[in-house]
Amino acid sequence: MSSTVPKRVERALIGVIVQIFACTMMLFTPESAAAQTLVPAPSTGAVSPTLIVGFVGGFVHKDDLRHSEVLMARQLQASYGKQVEVRIFENRQRGKARQWILDWLNESKNLTTSDNRKTGQIILFGHSWGASAVVYLARELQRAGVPVLLTIQVDSIKKHGEDDETIPENVAEAANFYQPNGILHGLSRIRTADPSRTRILGNWRFQYKKEPAECRAYPWHDRFFFKGHTAIECDPRVWSQVQALIEKRLPPAAPNRTPLWTNNGLLRSADNALSKTNRR
Repeated sequence: MSSTVPKRVERALIGVIVQIFACTMMLFTPESAAAQTLVPAPSTGAVSPTLIVGFVGGFVHKDDLRHSEVLMARQLQASYGKQVEVRIFENRQRGKARQWILDWLNESKNLTTSDNRKTGQIILFGHSWGASAVVYLARELQRAGVPVLLTIQVDSIKKHGEDDETIPENVAEAANFYQPNGILHGLSRIRTADPSRTRILGNWRFQYKKEPAECRAYPWHDRFFFKGHTAIECDPRVWSQVQALIEKRLPPAAPNRTPLWTNNGLLRSADNALSKTNRR
């Protein structure tokens, strides 16, 4: 250093040079290289869509828009767009539904499987045999290590003698809607395998002295032989409540969202209807 440079400035410059050299050497050590790989990548702001899987009952086709579960699925997809992935399956296609969920979780274009499994953003709903398929699928997902956010059963009817009453512990919340009359009538009460892991939201009972007007679109033989069972499927009060339960667990919808179910041209308040229903 030049003699014209003060000693204290000279010492400061030497200190800076030493620090720069030390930091440079640290970048090339194995420990530093390993540590750098643990630094999380910047967030892209991507949000994992909620997977919503519905099952139709009986021998109903998955695209039959006369049926409430199919119509509701279309409304949800139209209202929430890329925030949800909605699929309807026939109740005999449980294996196909399971594979679709697992494939979706493992696709590279989505968030990692571990991220999706931590959030548990999967909702299952169904009517009749489709309602029991909801519980059976939830058990299969439990064996695969996949959590379920919510299950909803509407007039659940056992299929192949399997247990559709006990909700597995991988399900966070579960709800049950039923009617008690006729040849076919739904399960009146669901319970949890582990109360510390699953919350039963309610077992809501409906009675029908007269079928809802919306049932006129249904096949005559269903309305004649299975009155109550068909009535609860076409009842807009029930499905507005089902939709409200689902929507409470979704991010806000787009401003131009499809409205909830209507009855005689008037919007129904799903929240108010739910609070007034006979809860058991």
